[in-house]
Amino acid sequence: MGTSAADFLLGMKPGTRVVVRSRIGGGFTDALGVLRSRTQTQCAVETKRGLVTIILADVVAAKEVPPPPAPRSLRRPPTP
Repeated sequence: MGTSAADFLLGMKPGTRVVVRSRIGGGFTDALGVLRSRTQTQCAVETKRGLVTIILADVVAAKEVPPPPAPRSLRRPPTP
């Protein structure tokens, strides 16, 4: 049997970009961002909306993800 998602997070270095799926009341939620810290019971992921603390017992899936794409340049109409 493979390692659990919680074990995966415990092995990740802070600063790694991850996505974490966890149980919430009535369903699941995802946190996409940079792993800021982890203990034996929880981890913190810095998302676009702020720091999210996740209880490891609630984690059902986690993986490392690549960096976000570079911002696209603004298109400007040609000048006459």
